[in-house]
Amino acid sequence: MKREEIVPSGERALLVVVGPTASGKTDLAIELAERLGGEVVSADSVQIYERFDIGSGKPTREERARAEHHLIGVVDPLAPMDAARFAEMADRAIETIRARGRVPIVCGGTYLWVKALVHGLAEAAPRDDEIRARHTRIAEERGRGFLHEELQRLDPEAAARLAPNDLVRVSRALEIHELTGKPMTEWHKAHGFATSRYDARLIGVRRAREEIDVRIETRAKRWLESGWIEEVERLLADGYGPSRAMGSVGYREVRSFIEGRLAREDLLPTIVRSTRVFVRRQRTWLRDEPVEWLD
Repeated sequence: MKREEIVPSGERALLVVVGPTASGKTDLAIELAERLGGEVVSADSVQIYERFDIGSGKPTREERARAEHHLIGVVDPLAPMDAARFAEMADRAIETIRARGRVPIVCGGTYLWVKALVHGLAEAAPRDDEIRARHTRIAEERGRGFLHEELQRLDPEAAARLAPNDLVRVSRALEIHELTGKPMTEWHKAHGFATSRYDARLIGVRRAREEIDVRIETRAKRWLESGWIEEVERLLADGYGPSRAMGSVGYREVRSFIEGRLAREDLLPTIVRSTRVFVRRQRTWLRDEPVEWLD
């Protein structure tokens, strides 16, 4: 396939590699960069932080030698970071790449960030500290599952995307419903992502669910053998326990093991199980996007 058949044409054209965790996004992005004369812009909400290296699956030295990567390890783990800031940083990286006459290739699985970059951000729904504090008390008294069941009743579509233990996002969805009278899903459809900042072509690697399950376990085992536990121990010792990245899939399980809340024999299976749940949420988002799947 020729370059012009892969890269969308136009001033705002953008090639975006997406797909579930462990599907092979990095391999595909690097191969495309080599073929097209491109550079990779990471859209990963953990890889963007310094020092969170092994468990975020940052590209290796060899992979980065094959293709220049941007937005990898460029933010302090305790610094504020959100989709809006990512979009600004990605815009600058894309402009820099194009100024050199090369092709920007966005690659990552943080789909809110991808949406923010391609379509812009949704209008923010109202917030209420008292409601969030009430949800925290309910979660402590009745369990996080109770709030998720309430969300299932009010906004089944949002509940299907969110894990029962994800208190922050479940609480936010309930907060939006209480303040606006609308499900979060309906609010976002009405208030955001309607415009397009880039003419994006989304591509990904098609893999069977069973194959991804095997790849998840193989990868997690390799990371643990490569010093993931020691990495998290250093991060905790240096005061990065409160960082957002420490609550990401995998890191939170390794932290639980270090702090004695998870047995060693349960560590790998728990990481694998949490990652599979995360992949299901990714698939839900991808189902509604015009992704061109490559076998």
